Amino acid sequence: MNKALIDYYRCPENFAEFTLISGLSDTSGFFRFGHDAICFGQSSSGFCAKRATDPLHDALEDVTVKGSTPCLPFDPTQVIDNLRRERYTSNARGPVLTSAGRTIIRKAYYFLRPLMPASVRRPIQQIYFRGRGKIYFPKWPVDRTVEHILERLLVLSMTANRTDQIPFIWFWPDGALSCAMITHDVETQSGRDFCSHLMDIDDSFQIKASFQIVPEKRYKVPQSLLESIRNRGFELGIQDLNHDGRLFTDREEFLRRAERINLYAKEYGASGFRAAVLYRNADWYDALAFSYDMSIPNVAHLDAQQGGCCTVMPYFIGGMLELPVTTTQDYSLFRILNDYSIELWKQQIALIMDKHGLISFIVHPDYVIEKRARNTYVGLLECISALRSEGQLWVALPREVDSWWRERSRMKVIRQGDIWIVDGPGKERARMAYANLRNGHLSYALEPNG
Repeated sequence: MNKALIDYYRCPENFAEFTLISGLSDTSGFFRFGHDAICFGQSSSGFCAKRATDPLHDALEDVTVKGSTPCLPFDPTQVIDNLRRERYTSNARGPVLTSAGRTIIRKAYYFLRPLMPASVRRPIQQIYFRGRGKIYFPKWPVDRTVEHILERLLVLSMTANRTDQIPFIWFWPDGALSCAMITHDVETQSGRDFCSHLMDIDDSFQIKASFQIVPEKRYKVPQSLLESIRNRGFELGIQDLNHDGRLFTDREEFLRRAERINLYAKEYGASGFRAAVLYRNADWYDALAFSYDMSIPNVAHLDAQQGGCCTVMPYFIGGMLELPVTTTQDYSLFRILNDYSIELWKQQIALIMDKHGLISFIVHPDYVIEKRARNTYVGLLECISALRSEGQLWVALPREVDSWWRERSRMKVIRQGDIWIVDGPGKERARMAYANLRNGHLSYALEPNG
C-alpha cells in the first residue's frame, strides 16, 4: 500500500502507513482522487468509469481514518503503477482514431515511408495528429497526476498522524531544485554528419548530452563517431535496432531484435535505450539489458503512440529505471506545431520545476541543421544555462541521473539523537528535506547545508 509513497519521498515508513477500507472491485476503471488527479484501477467505493471523459467518482470523499492510519478505497501503488505503465490507454481515448485504425495507418505509413520525401510525410503526419488537442487525459502540456496523488497521500498521512512536518530525502543531489538533461536521437545520415557541430554548440554552453545511435540499416556507424562522442565527454545510447517502427509489433520478433540490441549495447558501452518514434511496451522491458530507458513520454498527444506516464519523475520498471520524456520533441514543435519559439518549452519547464521534476528534451541533430531551428535550440540552451547559473537546475547526463536515482533508492532517513540524517551510499550528495503542512497547504523545505 505505501510502496509508491516511500519510493518517491524516501521518508521513514512509519509516516506512510495506509490500509484498504474493504475489498477492491473486480474490474478497473477511472475515478478521481481530488479535483486534479484522475486515477485508473480498482476501487472499493463509488464506481469506476469506462472512460476518463465520463463523470468520475471522487474517492477522496470516501477516505476515513482509523487511529493514525488513513483508510483508502484503492491501492495507491496499483493506481500509480497503472499510470506509469500506461495501462489506462485502451480506456482513455478521446475523439480520435480507434486503436485498430491507428495501427493500420501506422503500418501503412512505415511501409511507404522510405519512398516518401519530407514534403509528403509532413501533411500526412499533421492529418494523423489532428484532433489530439481534444484529448482530455493525460493533461497537456505536462501531466503531473502521479505527483498530485502522492502529495495528497502525504497530506492524509500527516493529518492522521497529527504532525505538520515529515522528513524525507530531497529529490536531487546537492539540493538542486530540479534536473534537466538533453538527448540527441540520430535518425539519418545527415543527422549523423551534424553530430560534431551539435557537440560544439552544446559545449559552448558547457552542457553535455546523450547521443542515441541507430545501430543497423539507417546509416553507417563509423568507429570514429563513437570515439568522438565518448572522448568529448558526451554519452552514447542505443536507439532501437533499425528504426523501422516495428520493434514492439510482435513478441517473438521483439525478442530476436532485443538480443541484437543488447549486443550493440555491449559493443558501444551504452547503458541507456530509446525506442524509435517512442513506440513502447513496458511489460516487455525485461528482455532489454539496459540500466535505464527513455521511451515513455509524460503526455503523448503529439507522438504516434498515445498515452503518457503522467509523472515528471524517474521511476523503476522492474530493474530498469525509466527517465520519461517530459517535454515536446523538437520535431513535433517545428514540423507539427510549426512553432520555432521556445515558449512551449518554457511553459513545460515551469510546470515541471513546480514539482521539482526531471526536464528531459529530445533534440535531433537531423532537425536542427537548418538555421531557424538551430537558433531555437540555442535559445533553449540559453534558458537552461541561465537556470543552472541561478542554482535552480542540475544539468546532467542520463547515466548520471540513473546513477543518482539508484543511489537515492537505497538511502534511508534515520533518527540520530534529536535530528534526522540520511544514511546509505552516496549520502554525501544527498540533502535532508522536510514536507511541511500549514493550513492544509503542503510545501517543501531543504535543510541548510552544513
